[in-house]
Amino acid sequence: MDIFTVGRHVRERREALGLTQVRLAMLAGLSRQTVQGLEAGTLKDLGFERIGRLLDVLGLSFDTLSLAARLRKRGLWMAAKTSSVSYAGDLTEDMLEQALATGQVPTGYEAHIGHLLDEAPVSLIIMAVEEAATREHKTPTDIWRNVTMLAQTHSDSRRAFWV
Repeated sequence: MDIFTVGRHVRERREALGLTQVRLAMLAGLSRQTVQGLEAGTLKDLGFERIGRLLDVLGLSFDTLSLAARLRKRGLWMAAKTSSVSYAGDLTEDMLEQALATGQVPTGYEAHIGHLLDEAPVSLIIMAVEEAATREHKTPTDIWRNVTMLAQTHSDSRRAFWV
């Protein structure tokens, strides 16, 4: 597999997730110019570690640039469990789905959402966004707008990351 093929897969997956080049770059710790160059096929090399970060954020892997392994995971469930590790009450998968779909957090679970946005791996949140969009028959872009709203209210350390 060459870097041009990787760039094509990255663009297709980014668009399917409703991510802009700017947001993807921020989530992967790269510059927008790097993402743009990779997608446009103008980069000669990106380096294994940086491509790995980018693919991880997108839920892809090097083996075949396939989503097969990702689709077997339950992103909303894993994200809900991650958000609840420090609290007595559990934020359920359905509650998280509704929060992502509406931008409204169930009363008493604000800290759970803050913990999720501040502490969870980026790839986990992306999986949850993708699943919520599919289940709610919304575009990922709609769900990302809600993530931005939730981050403005409930995120402390990574608020700017999600905006």
